Amino acid sequence: MTDDIRALLADARSRLAGAPREALGEIVEPGRLRALLGSGPRIVRAGSVWRVGVLLIGDDAVFEEGEVLRAVDPGRRGYAAESARRRAELRAMAVRGGFDPGETVHIGWRRLDLDLPADGPLVLDGPAPLIRWAPGGALMPLASYLSERIDLLLDPPGGA
Repeated sequence: MTDDIRALLADARSRLAGAPREALGEIVEPGRLRALLGSGPRIVRAGSVWRVGVLLIGDDAVFEEGEVLRAVDPGRRGYAAESARRRAELRAMAVRGGFDPGETVHIGWRRLDLDLPADGPLVLDGPAPLIRWAPGGALMPLASYLSERIDLLLDPPGGA
């Protein structure tokens, strides 16, 4: 059954070959010397992937989506909510880490173990692999999900 998942993902990679990718990022805390010089944490590049719904498909691995942000220097602003302040800090950390302003960055992602797909959005239950497209969402066949999401990515509807 995991061979079915691997075959579906190999087909997805070939269909996505010319599609734009997005960056994977990891938060890195500064070493002692950098911290003394006033350098704060930053988000550094950890790879690139195609975002296909809740899956992030890389050349040789598949990840569960975490948090998505755009690298932006937030400037000086006041924030009404602590969550808005945290998002602004993350965007600034991405710029400090070398991402281009406006670049999409994924953080908090998790590599999926395709040999144990029950831990995450992929599920083996019945004759075909399934995917849970949202927390608490229904399961659907992985083949249909990938086909639909890749079609949308390669040929988005007008205005998208």
